[in-house]
Amino acid sequence: MLRLALLAAALLANGCSSLLFYPVSGLPLTPAKAGLEFRDLYLEAADGTRLHAWWLPAKAGQEVKGTVLYLHGNGGNLAWHLGGSWWLPEQGWQVLMLDYRGYGLSEGSPSLPAVYQDVQAAFAWLTQAPEVQGKPLVLLGQSLGGALAVHYLAAHEEDRARLSALVLDGVPASYREVARYTLGNAWLTWPLQVPLSWLVPDGDSAVRAMPKLDGLPVLIYHSIDDTLVPLSNGVRLYQAALPPRIFQPTRGGHVQTFSEPIWRQVMLRFLADPQRLSGLKRLVELPVEESSP
Repeated sequence: MLRLALLAAALLANGCSSLLFYPVSGLPLTPAKAGLEFRDLYLEAADGTRLHAWWLPAKAGQEVKGTVLYLHGNGGNLAWHLGGSWWLPEQGWQVLMLDYRGYGLSEGSPSLPAVYQDVQAAFAWLTQAPEVQGKPLVLLGQSLGGALAVHYLAAHEEDRARLSALVLDGVPASYREVARYTLGNAWLTWPLQVPLSWLVPDGDSAVRAMPKLDGLPVLIYHSIDDTLVPLSNGVRLYQAALPPRIFQPTRGGHVQTFSEPIWRQVMLRFLADPQRLSGLKRLVELPVEESSP
């Protein structure tokens, strides 16, 4: 916790967006380790940065239902985030997993606003890829990846219009408020949590952009046990979103949602009918708080 507090203090003191990102270079494993078919892709951002991505086709024999653009959180690289999407190809969904600049095999160094060019490069590839055309396109963003997605989509109407649905999981509503929460959990920075948190630029935060998504159907997952990004963030994003939208509390650690079959099933049912959410209420369950001893 002390180390986390010192990192947070450094972020706040410098006001540097690059410290939102904790990339790891190289790739310790590939989807083949999980028995998944895949191919490496290399995309180019508008500023010339070469980006690496994985393409996971739908499992052989499955009808292709559509494509999911997956944007991961702020730590590690693609190899760390297979848990968010490994299950989709078996259900007929193809997946494009993007590593932002500086992550894995991607060139450059991540920072805002440069990283939005990486998201734009992914959309550009999806626009021309023959295997994507004529089927629904969905964006799944976990943690920081979801916050990047919301801000990007609010500013890019053409790409937003290509989506049939948006799924968010464990997404910070406000960078500033999450920083304050982190600082408040360590004795070293507790007394300074308010003044230091105001040094964090909050203009790109998802809660500000969410009302601009013009009714794009959105499913918001957030764990009541999340100790990194508190549940209140998911609630605020739901309140800021325009219909149709649904908020689903879960249990477990930060962005561990899809380790549970029920939440995978909820997302699949949502994607089958995102405008009307048909049949979803039969699956959605409110996690029960553990009783105090």
